[in-house]
Order: sequence, then C-alpha cells, then structure tokens
Amino acid sequence: MYLLGIDIGSSSVKASIVDGASGKCVASAFYPKQEMKITALQPGWAEQAPELWWENLKLAIHEVMKVTGIEPKTIDSIGISYQMHGLVAVDKSQKVLRPSIIWCDSRAAVYGNKAFTDLGEQECLASLLNSPGNFTASKLKWVKENEPELYGRIDKIMLPGDYIAMKLSGEIKTTASGLSEGILWNFREDAVATSLLNYYGFDPSFLPEIVPTFSVQSLVNEAAAAELGLAAGTKISYRAGDQPNNALSLNVLNPGEIATTAGTSGVVYGVSAKVKYDPLSRVNTFAHVNHAKNAPRLGVLLCINGTGILNSWLNKNVGNKQFSYEEMNRKAASIAIGSEGLTILPFGNGSERVLQNKNIGSQISGLGFNTHTDAHLFRAAQEGIVFSFKYGMEIMEEIGIKATVIRAGKANMFLSPVFRETLAGISGASIELYDTDGSVGAARGAGIGSGYYQSAKEAFATLQKLETVTPDNAKKNEYTEAYQNWKVQLNKQIQ
Repeated sequence: MYLLGIDIGSSSVKASIVDGASGKCVASAFYPKQEMKITALQPGWAEQAPELWWENLKLAIHEVMKVTGIEPKTIDSIGISYQMHGLVAVDKSQKVLRPSIIWCDSRAAVYGNKAFTDLGEQECLASLLNSPGNFTASKLKWVKENEPELYGRIDKIMLPGDYIAMKLSGEIKTTASGLSEGILWNFREDAVATSLLNYYGFDPSFLPEIVPTFSVQSLVNEAAAAELGLAAGTKISYRAGDQPNNALSLNVLNPGEIATTAGTSGVVYGVSAKVKYDPLSRVNTFAHVNHAKNAPRLGVLLCINGTGILNSWLNKNVGNKQFSYEEMNRKAASIAIGSEGLTILPFGNGSERVLQNKNIGSQISGLGFNTHTDAHLFRAAQEGIVFSFKYGMEIMEEIGIKATVIRAGKANMFLSPVFRETLAGISGASIELYDTDGSVGAARGAGIGSGYYQSAKEAFATLQKLETVTPDNAKKNEYTEAYQNWKVQLNKQIQ
C-alpha cells in the first residue's frame, strides 16, 4: 500500500507518494515550477488565492500518479501539511469569500497587540501561551473591522490545510493543534478560547468541528476523486501546520528534541513537556502534533520570515538569475567568515515576531565598493539568516530550550555548506541532516492516523540520516565575532 502526502506552501504545492512498507518516496512533484504569486496590495500585506493551491495540487497529484502508474485504490490514506496561520473564509456553499491572508501578512498586529493589553498579558500567556499578535484570530478581526459586508457572509473560517481537506471531502473540520496556531485554543481549559472569541465578537459557529490530528478525519468524495484521479473513499487521516509537520517528518516528537527548516521562512522548533512561553511572545508555543492534555507536547517555535526568500531575492536581483543556487553557495564558500565586515539583516518579509512584531526591513551594512563582490553578498546573506536563528535561539534558551542536536531535511538552505557549518559553529550544536521533507512527513503522518502504522516508532523506522555536521571549535571565535558585529547592526535598527 501507498501513502500520499500533500504540502501546501506559499512558494509551491508538493505531493509525494510513499511506499508504506519501505518508507521510501517513490515519486514527488511540485507546482508551480516558479514561485507561487503572493499579492501585496499594501506594504506589509500578503495574500494568496486558496483556489490557486487547489489548482497546483491537482497538477502535482496528476503528475505523481502518472509517473508511478499505481492504482488509485492502492493509496491507503492522505496526509496534509500546510502553511501556518493563514485565514480562509467561506460561505454556506463553501465558496471562498476573499484571498487568504497568509502567514507573513502583518496587517493584524495592531488588533492582536491591543487584545494582549486589554485581556491582560498574564492571562493571555497563561491560557493562550502567546499574545494574539498577528495570528489567524487577529486576521479575522481585521476582516470584521475593514470588510464588514464580507464578514457578514462568513459561514466558516479555516486554516489552509482545512481548506484542502474540505476540497477533498466536502467536510469542514480542524484540529486543536491548528486552532492553537491561530491563537484560538485555551490550554488551561483544553478547549476553544472563548475569551478571545468573545473579546473579538466572533460567532463560535465560525469554527469547524474539531478532530484528532491523527485519525480518519474524512474521506475523499466522488467529485474530488474525479478531479484528482484518486479513489473515492480514500482516508484523510492527518493534518498539521508546516512546522509541527516538519518536526514530525524528522521524528521530533519528544521533549528536548529540536527541528529546523529554512525554506521561504526559517524556523527552529523545540518540543517541551512543560508549559513554556516567552513573556514578550518573540517565540511562540503551540500544541504539537502529539499533544494531549494528560501528556503535554508543546512546540516552541522561532520563526524568521525572511530566510530563503532573501536568497531568492539575491538570485533574481544581484545574480540576475545567471547563477544557480549551487553556484551561489560555491561563491559564498570562497569568502572568509564574517564576509569582510559586510552584514545583512534578513528581515525584509513583513513584521517579525522575534522583533516583537516590528517590520524593520532588510539592511545591508558595511558595503565597500572596492572590497565586496557578489560572493560577499551571498555569504553575508547566509550568515545573516543563521545569525537571526542564533538571536532567536538565545530567547529559546531563556525559557529552557537548549539546542545540542538539531535535525533538518537536507534541502533548501541546508544544501549550502556555508549555511549548515555556520549554524553548527555559532550554535555549538551538531546538525543532523535527513532524507525527508514536509510532503513525505505528511504521508507518514497519514499512515499513523489511518492505522497503517501501529506507532510513530514503526512509521519512522526507515528514516535515513544522510550527514552530521559538527561544530568546528577552531573557528568558534571567528563565528562569534561575526555574530557580534551582525548583532550591533540589528540593535541599531530595533532600539
């Protein structure tokens, strides 16, 4: 039997088919081949059409089914990973009412910050584990205040993965983990956050039915089966936000384990069995995929919006698309640690939670026309991304999460030796790289949820470690000096 994993990103939509017995990915496809469009009607805004996700998903599934030639009925179940914190609103006919306000849109921060003050900071932290900040609930508040006619037609709100499950099954459901990432879950009461709903004036009926993260949540209906070339009745048995799912894909499920990713955005994600939160909400705590009231598993998440998107920007605008990313990595490796005094702050993709929802933009400092080349820019960008990770990891250490081993898929920024060696060097942690990604992790999650696998241990028995990068202690002082120089530039912008 096979497992189908879906990953709804903001850059592309990916589908992978995994052989359940061997755990090997037999085919993957992603669409579009160029980065998916993000619309910004005003500075700090970011929207995508949910219908675009569905159309690209159809293309990806058609391709993997054609490549493998497998019978649709041999797919045991489907798992869904999705970009976190997005808002999808539909009417009673399940028609999308407006483009999704996605994760890197910062327009709602003013509403979340006011709620944090009005409801009481300690009350929010004790029950929601976060400020309402710029998350899904606050985005809905923006719609209520700025698009009242549209708001009046809302029947249900969803996260992006809930929307895809709706398109597959015709049923609208969500999970406690998903609600927690929207700041719609009360951990103290283990229930929907009615205090925030009441404060914002939301009708509780807006929220979908809650189902377990690992469970047969719904079945593919006849209409979706015909569109996608799948079998009607195929089980949809797992869904999770991209960062909890990335941790799952790396078998990061227990306290003390840490996962990281560096795609369009970058994340460091640590699992805790204790309620931990940052008083300033610079890092955020959500329910992990295996969280339960009697066995808490909380994911503490550091998110940097501008990581791979900075590298992509340099490729388009400095390299003029003449260099592959592999060539950019080679050029970066030709430059010494510290980039000869050139520093880049990677914060050019909206408000950054690690900076208390400030949007300082990206900054290039110390540029010398007679010293620096494109290779220096490429290295400084990669160092700047890693140093932003380090900055956030220092906050995570304040609440008890210390990285000694970090797991990551060997993809995106982790394909760069400069990036992974700098992360090991400045964090002091070993970096373990695995042959996996979000869509493959979602497929394994589907196998757990459907009962194909009897446990997570069985599901990840075949997970393959490709490489371990250990800190180069001989270069520790060079990395530390470069980080301190970078931090000086950051402090100038946030003071």
